[in-house]
Amino acid sequence: MQKIGAWLQRRAENVAAGLLAVMFIAFIVQIVFRYFLNFPIGWTSELSVITWLWLVLWGAAFVVKESEEIRIDLIHGAVGPRARRAMGIVTGLSVVVLYAASLPASYKYVSFMKVEKTSYLKIPFDWLFSIYLLFLVAVIVRYLWILSQLLRGRDTETSDSGKVSSAL
Repeated sequence: MQKIGAWLQRRAENVAAGLLAVMFIAFIVQIVFRYFLNFPIGWTSELSVITWLWLVLWGAAFVVKESEEIRIDLIHGAVGPRARRAMGIVTGLSVVVLYAASLPASYKYVSFMKVEKTSYLKIPFDWLFSIYLLFLVAVIVRYLWILSQLLRGRDTETSDSGKVSSAL
C-alpha cells in the first residue's frame, strides 16, 4: 500500500511540475511576442492564469504534505500534546463539516458554468473550475484521515514544531 501511495505522490508531483512548465512556457512566449515582436497575444495570459489556478489547487490537494503547510502556531506550539490533539480534532471536524457543507453548492456552481467559455482558448469554465471540486474532496478525505489518527491517539505531525528551520 505504501508503494502505491508513493507512486501516486510522485505522479501528483509530475502533474504539478507539468503545470508549472506550461505556465513558464506561456509566460516566455508572452514576453517574446509582446516585447520582441511587438505583437501582444492574449491566449498566453489566459493559459498562465489557468495553469496557476490548477497548480495552486492541485498542489494543495495532492502534493503539499500536512507537515509542509505554512501555519502560525504560537498557541499550538505553546500547549501540551493533549491540548494540541484536542485543537487538531476541533480543526479537523470544522474543516470536514464546512467543506462537506459547501460541496453541493460548489458542484452546482461548477456545473452551471458550462454555459461560459474562456475568451481566447474557448475552454468551458466547468472544466476549469472542476479542480476546485477535486480540491474539496481531497481535503475532506485528508482531514477525515487526520481525524481518525487523532481520535486513535496518534500524532499526525511529522515535524518538530519547536524546531526552527529554513526552506533554503
